[in-house]
Amino acid sequence: MLRGLYTAASGMMTQELRHQTVTQNIANLNTTGYKATNSVQRSFPEVLVSMIGGNESNPSRKIGKFNTGVYAEESIALYTEGALRQTFKTTDFAMVSSFVVQNPATGEPYPFDASGRYVDDNGEVIYRPEGFFTVQNENGDTRYTRNGSFRVSPEGNLLSEGGYQVLDNNNTPIVLTGPSSQFTVNEQGEILDASGNGTGIVLGVSVVSRPHDLIREGNGVFRMSNPDSDVRFMQVTDNAIVRQGFIEASNVDPTQSMVELNAALRAYETNQRIVQYYDKTLEKAVNEIGRV
Repeated sequence: MLRGLYTAASGMMTQELRHQTVTQNIANLNTTGYKATNSVQRSFPEVLVSMIGGNESNPSRKIGKFNTGVYAEESIALYTEGALRQTFKTTDFAMVSSFVVQNPATGEPYPFDASGRYVDDNGEVIYRPEGFFTVQNENGDTRYTRNGSFRVSPEGNLLSEGGYQVLDNNNTPIVLTGPSSQFTVNEQGEILDASGNGTGIVLGVSVVSRPHDLIREGNGVFRMSNPDSDVRFMQVTDNAIVRQGFIEASNVDPTQSMVELNAALRAYETNQRIVQYYDKTLEKAVNEIGRV
């Protein structure tokens, strides 16, 4: 009897985490460059149930399989691009990219799914690379962000919305000379002066080969969990450009989020009623059957 109680309780815990994940997405619906997070649920390993003491005609006497509930395995960020919104500000930037990874065996691009992953016949997972602006926090650590809403400090430093230093493709903080309204950036991320001449400074757009190794830190920035992950700066041959005067909106789908929110709530209530049912059943067993 208690097995069902534990199964329902694990379902409640899983739906609670699912509800929190969707709520976080909805709260960041208008956050520039925010990437939605999906919670992945899986059932506990199935158990084969058999009866003891078979006979010659049916020596195994297998009953069937069952599992003992579900659990929230992990939360996965979706790095699909959000819609671009034009702001006309010279310090606002967005990326438009569609990085291609070719299968060395066939020469054809990998057909990535919506989460940016592809699993080949051998079970190996291939990730679609994603581009990020490169910033540096107050401790000098490198971080990555899709929030290109930058600003220029009185000293000429190009800063992110959270106050981090924006780096160039040499991992050097970008310092602008002259008014911020008199510079432009081309599609390759190179900063041009008021006359349209190159300054030699290029926005540090990092291409992360395994974006699912990134860990969300808050303030719209990510850090790399594996220091050995392949990270390089954007090249001219990449299928990616930088758009000045635009910012990338959140990629959260509000309609789908509301559906997920309601589904998590209904599933939580269902498991809650099961727990209440078992509680009443145990109460009768203790108070009434025990007196017989």
